[in-house]
Amino acid sequence: MMNPFNSTYNVSHSNIGVEAEIDRLKAQVEMSWEKEFRNLKWLGLSDGMKVLEVGCGPGFVTEKLVERLPQSNISALDIDNNLLATAKQRLNKATNTNIEFIHASVYDTGLPEHEYDFVIARLVFLHLYEPEKAALEIFRVLKPGGKFVIIDIDDGIFGVVEPKDDNFQSVIDKFIAMQGMAGGNREIGRSLPRLLKSTGFSNIEMDAISVHSDLVGREGFKEQFNPKRFEAFYKFGYLSKSEFQSIDKAFENLMENPDSYALMFFLVASGTKPVTVDD
Repeated sequence: MMNPFNSTYNVSHSNIGVEAEIDRLKAQVEMSWEKEFRNLKWLGLSDGMKVLEVGCGPGFVTEKLVERLPQSNISALDIDNNLLATAKQRLNKATNTNIEFIHASVYDTGLPEHEYDFVIARLVFLHLYEPEKAALEIFRVLKPGGKFVIIDIDDGIFGVVEPKDDNFQSVIDKFIAMQGMAGGNREIGRSLPRLLKSTGFSNIEMDAISVHSDLVGREGFKEQFNPKRFEAFYKFGYLSKSEFQSIDKAFENLMENPDSYALMFFLVASGTKPVTVDD
């Protein structure tokens, strides 16, 4: 059956349930937002801009943008109407900000050309079946001189979990392979500069954000390593017993072992829509 989202992500398919998955997404934003916003400002985001967030999900990043950019017009776009409803409910108090919610695909937003000063895609492109098509659509809706920023992952440089486990790299390699078979790319980070260049962007930048549990707390990391997220992969034979146990052990260490810590990397790639574009 064809996936109507044209993406590997569907919150309703989460192994931990929708509510727990939304809690995980919140913890994921909280653990890295301050550094992400610092990078966004450095790349040119400022209050008063017209901003589009694609793949807004339940609106945790949207909420942060509303708080930091009170004079901006912010559009939050997602293909999942249920997640949009959650975002709307969370942000219905944001009466001092011009915000709109858009139910559309990142491949075909239905938005006017040359509309936005700044577009943000956070942890979206690793899931997309057709990342080039999405980047071209974002290029279309940006104003000349507008900026597109992708914040995403590359599991080839995932990070570090201590104490070390011999099976952990095998687990990561299997998730890379499974995401690839499903149509996504958990190593998308390394190819983002080429993606931006091939779809017409210029002034391409690349940076990394490090997130360490000693500095931001363990909560977000515990959510990422919750064994319930991976039980189905073990049940259906994608993970061996020893591999599943390594995830369980990492989670247990983060819960109980004071010597345990984790380090993760997010990659930030950006490009500018040229002021003069040949038809």
